[in-house]
Amino acid sequence: MAGKDNKKADAGTRRKTPRKPAAAPKPKTSKDKSAAAPPPAPPAPKPASPKGTKAPKRAPDPAAAPSAAAAAGDRPAAPSPTPEPATELPTEPTPIPVPSAPGAGISALDILSQAKPQAAPDPAQGRGPQARTLPVAPKAPPPPSPAPAKPRAPAKRQRQPAAVEAAPDKDKKGVPSLFSKRDIEEFSEGELVRAYERFGAHPTTVDGTDGVTFAVWAPNASRVAVIGDFNDWDGSRHPMRRVGDAGIWELFVPGAKDGHLYKFEIASDSGAHVTQRADPYAFAGERAPGTASVVTAPGRHRWTDGKWMKGRDARHAPDAPLSFYEVHLGSWRRKPEEGHRLLTYRELADDLVDYVVDMGFTHIQLMPVAEHPYDGSLGFHATALFAPTSRYGKPDDFRAFVDRCHKQGLGVVLDWVPGYFPNEANGLGGFDGTALYEHPDPNRGRAKDGYSLFYDHGRPEVAGFLASNALYWLDRFHIDGLRMNDLARMLYLDYDRGPGEWTPNLHGGNENLEAIGFLRRLNDLIAAEQKGAFTIAEETSAWPMVSHPTHLGGLGFGYKWAVGWVWDTLRYMARNPVHRKYYQDEMTNWLLHAFDENFVLPLTHDHMSIGRGSLFSRMPGDRWQRFANLRTYYALLYTQPGKKLLFMGSEFAQDREWNSDISLDWHLLGDPLHAGVQNLVRDLNHLYTGTTALHQGDCDPGGFSWIDYHDADQSVIAYMRHGKDPSDFAVVVCNFTPVVREGYRIGVPEDGLYMEKLNTDAESYGGGNVGNFGGVRADAESSHDRPYSLSLRLPPFAAVVLQRVEE
Repeated sequence: MAGKDNKKADAGTRRKTPRKPAAAPKPKTSKDKSAAAPPPAPPAPKPASPKGTKAPKRAPDPAAAPSAAAAAGDRPAAPSPTPEPATELPTEPTPIPVPSAPGAGISALDILSQAKPQAAPDPAQGRGPQARTLPVAPKAPPPPSPAPAKPRAPAKRQRQPAAVEAAPDKDKKGVPSLFSKRDIEEFSEGELVRAYERFGAHPTTVDGTDGVTFAVWAPNASRVAVIGDFNDWDGSRHPMRRVGDAGIWELFVPGAKDGHLYKFEIASDSGAHVTQRADPYAFAGERAPGTASVVTAPGRHRWTDGKWMKGRDARHAPDAPLSFYEVHLGSWRRKPEEGHRLLTYRELADDLVDYVVDMGFTHIQLMPVAEHPYDGSLGFHATALFAPTSRYGKPDDFRAFVDRCHKQGLGVVLDWVPGYFPNEANGLGGFDGTALYEHPDPNRGRAKDGYSLFYDHGRPEVAGFLASNALYWLDRFHIDGLRMNDLARMLYLDYDRGPGEWTPNLHGGNENLEAIGFLRRLNDLIAAEQKGAFTIAEETSAWPMVSHPTHLGGLGFGYKWAVGWVWDTLRYMARNPVHRKYYQDEMTNWLLHAFDENFVLPLTHDHMSIGRGSLFSRMPGDRWQRFANLRTYYALLYTQPGKKLLFMGSEFAQDREWNSDISLDWHLLGDPLHAGVQNLVRDLNHLYTGTTALHQGDCDPGGFSWIDYHDADQSVIAYMRHGKDPSDFAVVVCNFTPVVREGYRIGVPEDGLYMEKLNTDAESYGGGNVGNFGGVRADAESSHDRPYSLSLRLPPFAAVVLQRVEE
């Protein structure tokens, strides 16, 4: 993970142990308004079913299902009528009369087969949800029985509820189900990859009556009810009805509307344990410390980014320049004059977007924005994966932010967490009284600290849930890419576990075959469904072919973070310059593997928090030397092969460790040295994006060649970057000592004038203006196996970039 409470053991493998936060206070906004009767005593244990008679249920995990009394924000449960028996559905429901019964629950509607014909959607609107208005058809004879469906193999670990009966396509109130038979089959097989169009809370109109359709998956529950503002949180008033045999429950509630708070009241299989849970598919969540889900009307934002969406495929290609500005929205900037309040999505659309465009970055990479209860988790422990956090506004406000980015030429990448979720009483853990979303094996489903639970990627319904969530952000919010964190924890069964603490796979190995299959299918799905969207892997082990196509045996990611590059080069830069000559390999060895993957060179929040200090604080020497070393390091970042990522605040050399609870230290820009670093980063971005030799070969071995990496005694390295045209190249020389190197000779392939495109010792950056008077002419003297050479004056603690120009 990349969270605030995590630690790394070393450069090769990360070991992250999130700290469990203190329990949040119960929200006042969702307090129960009705007394509850105590739950009935649990019945005697049932005898085990004979082997082979029914698919066995997983045993409930007591630790994974916290009691309702312990759930922050839970409302007391009230007894409710026994739900009506589950029933079999036809392939497509048939319209039938709908009596109006305000205040009474009636089953959900099949919007696909029952909706009135509507005008074609405006392409500018994207694929956002639309309000549902359904016709009332006159009574008609019952439809003929559908032809028997082709037998299907049972879904993996499919759990059938006890005593599921066949039933008609409608409930007693005469409303057809939202789910067709095919929907249920696809959901059970993990193929309903837009499940958010069915599950969750959808405002609906039935026979002129406005309300909300609710649907949730709880296969091992004996009773599920919707509770909320619309029924005084009384679980006896709106019991849900089971649909088919996949464990889906649904209900249409007249009178419920946009803005209402709600939860699901779930009784375990025995009925002895009753808990209240937020909706896994909720499109909005209550502001922490509240824990309820929020009914949200369909998005009304009118997208204006058609030009960006049409051309983004070329923008994200391996030969295109990609420079990411990583942002934590809650601490980039605040309003000190208003009690240091957070900026809203719409305020950020003005301030943040304009700043990033001015700085020359190509993309904003946002730390997780899905709703999360604990600020200290930085969003990496989300409880509402489909809900942009309400800390900064509503879902449409976030859409406006993304739209503004695209209009300004910026892409947007989200941090997305497909591996784990928090063990919150209100969340997914033990959702229906059993290990439902988490793996039932404690060695695979629960972190050693007990707070993080790991998704069961081998269960089709869970894999479909995660795939739906990924497509949801890409589709409904026009997100350009997903950065998936902490994949080593997903890929290895023995990650952070000792002997006897992990369960081998069916071949006896430590690879998580189910997670591997999930990642491959997801990346293929995104490539097929969302043209131009891409994924980035934070994978800290030596797993091969992460960014290679799945048909070649890879995982299918677009890019992979080069975490090893960061640790090696930062270790080198932190050394006393006198000792650097003994560690030259820390600066050069990574080039042996620089093209094994499509790499991003990431200077992330991980490297500037949790006791590590800022990048500036890691540099050796006095204050001036620290700034000079940092400027050299940034030039290295932007001129070595690989895409670029820089965490906010680093662009102006913030000298304290990042604190997510307060704003960045913008006042530092009053210091010429801090402002100089900001000027340098701006110029480096424009140099990188505007110089084809510096980005076309980022992921191509032909894009890099050494001039000299042997000069350890003087701590100097020299190399060339190449574009697709053989005559398109740039020369880079880095001096990691405080000594000015006079007449330093390097070989070059062509004669002519070489202009100094950038010198990190320039006065405008805070340097001493040591250099080559803007350029130098090549000599007809061979060096480094090249026919010509340059005699350079190398500034102290500096890098120079030169490029041949036509005279």
